[in-house]
Amino acid sequence: MKDFRSKALFDPSVTDAGLALWNGCLEQLAQELPEQQFNTWIRPLSVELKEDESKLVVFVGNRFKMDWVRAQYLQRISQLVEKLYGQPLSIDLTLSPREPQTAPPGISSAHPLSPNPHVLSSHVQVGGDSIPIHVEDKTSQASKNRLNVSLTFQSLIEGTANRMARAAAMHVASSPGQLYNPLFIYGGVGLGKTHLMHAIGNQLLHDQPQAKVLYVHAEQFVSDVVRSYQRKTFDEFKDKYHSLDLLLIDDVQFFANKDRTQEEFFNAFEALLAKKSHIVMTSDTYPKGLTDIHERLVSRFDSGLTVAIEPPELEMRVAILINKSLAEGTDMPEEVAFFVAKNVRSNVRELEGALRKILAYSRFNQKEVSIQLARDALRDLLSLQNRLISVDNIQKTVADYYKIKVADMYSKKRPASIARPRQIAMYLAKELTQKSLPEIGDLFGGRDHTTVLHAVRKIGAERQQAAELNQQLHVLEQTLKG
Repeated sequence: MKDFRSKALFDPSVTDAGLALWNGCLEQLAQELPEQQFNTWIRPLSVELKEDESKLVVFVGNRFKMDWVRAQYLQRISQLVEKLYGQPLSIDLTLSPREPQTAPPGISSAHPLSPNPHVLSSHVQVGGDSIPIHVEDKTSQASKNRLNVSLTFQSLIEGTANRMARAAAMHVASSPGQLYNPLFIYGGVGLGKTHLMHAIGNQLLHDQPQAKVLYVHAEQFVSDVVRSYQRKTFDEFKDKYHSLDLLLIDDVQFFANKDRTQEEFFNAFEALLAKKSHIVMTSDTYPKGLTDIHERLVSRFDSGLTVAIEPPELEMRVAILINKSLAEGTDMPEEVAFFVAKNVRSNVRELEGALRKILAYSRFNQKEVSIQLARDALRDLLSLQNRLISVDNIQKTVADYYKIKVADMYSKKRPASIARPRQIAMYLAKELTQKSLPEIGDLFGGRDHTTVLHAVRKIGAERQQAAELNQQLHVLEQTLKG
């Protein structure tokens, strides 16, 4: 190997070639990544350059970290290694030998570098070259429990919008069958409820590989009940659902008006709780807000812990965009991420859709990602949003919902039946439009910006505590967004 070390990149006292190469990567990554990301995911890594210089082995502390580093940073690390080394160099991600990990069922616990029939050879394309990596074959396990192995706690961006739900989910994953049973997570579409459920299942299987875990959408549960009726196979149905250690069931609102399904779910619910198994459910509304669900089932849903996931706040949306763009191999400038986050507010799915449009537009036009490029790529979305969501539209929608006159939004009347909806309308105006506090105040009868700020803070704080208010706001937001 040629001497690629330079005083600009490396400490001249470092004589180990692999360490010198890695130090160069670290210096560059420290400049590119936010400090928290770098310290969490990159700094703890260690490396070894094989004696024949055929590959650089990168040691990672555990399998979850390995999956995350592979998905988020491997391509960039490979690019830097190739640049510093002067030619393509294979990179092997493997578990650190000082932190052995219990292997999932059916997977050999041999050293990661030893031959393993359950480890497949995979490659990452970097600069036209194919870089081999090891990928664990989890197909059979995933098909059995229906978990998406990429949806983990590590890959979920945390913010105030999901902090309580995430903390509760992590507790369930670490101590199933104890507190928060059942765990009921509710919120609008695309906010990360399903991600949290898969994360719970993946973490539990990581800690207890023999655990019986099943993720299922409520519609699939309905189909299983119908099939059991048709084929008279209810014993098999009970064996499947009553023997689990963890049942993760998505969108339980789909049980509405399905009496036999609700009966069977109630039986499964009771059987699982009796054997101290854990149940985690999601819904688009809180338990008492569910319609056409038997009261005894609603009371069971509400007997554990109920937590909400809110639409992500601005900083969380920015972090999501930056991380997902890095995963796509593109470094999105922070100012662009802020521009997109300010204009796409509703949920993570819409953020991902906006990001895909921007990256595709950038590649097609061979232009760098910028605010102007983002504005061009999202022209239709921004035009539609600006046309649909205005302060005037918010005032009319809120007035209609709470059965007051639109004129009451501008009036000086202060009874609670009017003041409360007016504060809610101010809160939504700040959340859903680009108007400043003084501009919103002017549109509400010339009120001072401090009055608007008080309303925004008051409703925002109450939303975190009051499930009924939170549900009302979800309805209003979805109505305004069409």
